[in-house]
Amino acid sequence: MTVRIAQISDLHASPEKPVFNANMNRLMQAVRETKPDILLNTGDLGLFGERDNGDIALALQAQKTVGVESHLVPGNHDVGEHPDIPGRVWVEEASLDRYRRQAGADFWSLELPGWRLIALDSLIVGTGLSGDDEQMEMLRKAASERHGRALALIMHKPLMDLSYDDPLLSNRFTTLRCRRLILDAIGEKPADLVICGHVHQYRDIEVGGSRHIWGPAASFMIGDPWQPTYGAKCLGYLEHRFHADGTHDHRLMTVRDLTHNDLALMPEAYGDVTARGPGNA
Repeated sequence: MTVRIAQISDLHASPEKPVFNANMNRLMQAVRETKPDILLNTGDLGLFGERDNGDIALALQAQKTVGVESHLVPGNHDVGEHPDIPGRVWVEEASLDRYRRQAGADFWSLELPGWRLIALDSLIVGTGLSGDDEQMEMLRKAASERHGRALALIMHKPLMDLSYDDPLLSNRFTTLRCRRLILDAIGEKPADLVICGHVHQYRDIEVGGSRHIWGPAASFMIGDPWQPTYGAKCLGYLEHRFHADGTHDHRLMTVRDLTHNDLALMPEAYGDVTARGPGNA
């Protein structure tokens, strides 16, 4: 048996600033036509969903039109940024509660034939906020008791760029402190697969015995030189195929008529990102 999962990411929907809503709706239509078994959203539903507004509700309403079982993890624009990252709107109990009331659990596990999927709210790892201890215990138990299943870890942010030991403090990646907490919880046997979004690029690499796959955004990319090129700067979604023998394959799905927005040319969304300088958007 094979389970087909459509991974969408980084919708950045907003009723107040609908700059990316047309892409979201077109993407949902394309996914609906392929009839996946499961829809997986790897976060950043809203443009400013960490605020008390209608961003997350709008994205969830659009997602329901696909008409299949769906699972989500929150992004930094859904609950707030991890407190290790300075100068950002940080995650707090109020934003977590708001997300959980609208979207459901921010961490969860899912059993598939041959696979165990573990989703983490990477924005609260090591914070002591509600759910932090519970999700890490879930990860430890799932990783140590696999019962022959392959293990897939699902998060909003990538664990790292190229090395688990990278000390770089960047909002693009899980910080070194949080990364070590996650890897320690997994234990000696690495996850077979790590799936994420957030960077608005598609990438498929092997690090530390795990395959790391980044899903592209639906909303926008950030052109050179304002964001480094880690993979492919493109828009679309991924189709994952989880097989009962513990193997996996995927393919990048481009979507006709998506507008390839460049955030560097759209100050109406998040302000002038070019003012931060090359490589810092």
